[in-house]
Amino acid sequence: MKPLAIDLFCGLGGWTEGLLAEGFDVVGFDIERREYPGQLVIQDVMTLHGRQFKDVALIVASPPCQGYSYRAMPWSRAKALPPPDNSLFEACFRIQCEASDAAGHRIPMVVENVRGAQKWVGRAKWHYGSFYLWGDVPALMPMGQREFKSVQDGLGGYGGSFGWNNTPMRRGNSKSSGRKQASAIIAKIPYPLSRHIAWAYSPRESHA
Repeated sequence: MKPLAIDLFCGLGGWTEGLLAEGFDVVGFDIERREYPGQLVIQDVMTLHGRQFKDVALIVASPPCQGYSYRAMPWSRAKALPPPDNSLFEACFRIQCEASDAAGHRIPMVVENVRGAQKWVGRAKWHYGSFYLWGDVPALMPMGQREFKSVQDGLGGYGGSFGWNNTPMRRGNSKSSGRKQASAIIAKIPYPLSRHIAWAYSPRESHA
């Protein structure tokens, strides 16, 4: 049987693409139906209990970053906001703890978010360009590429060479389909990163 991975807040499946390439079966969870390369379950991550994942080999997660991104912007309105709600971020670690307890051993998890989240959830262990990682990040990681770093360039959000002023992110309200799609594309985990994490946690005998 193939090892099973769980992709929380799976979006367009950036994590899943790398996992599938390394021989995992993947089940993704999200509240919206999008084009997704694995088995998709439409369910709020907050309603999940980790004991149902006691047999998985790896958990990956990309909780929504908008609250952290906006507060990192150099605008007085953004700076005046109260602290963001960390409940979705914290739910990932709750699920990992519940899954590990049920399994009787630690199930590794890698959580991705933006640079701006560090102020509210603690320092990340690594970053691949603008993609910051928490949890069980492998000791050996690839260096980020410049095009990924330019996504936010220190703002913890959107911008850089993606052309903020010329994309659907800048046009319409925050609930428009165009803006949601642009946000999902920008937030998609880069394939080199997802495949490296998948390789690092693959239980194949070749890793022995």
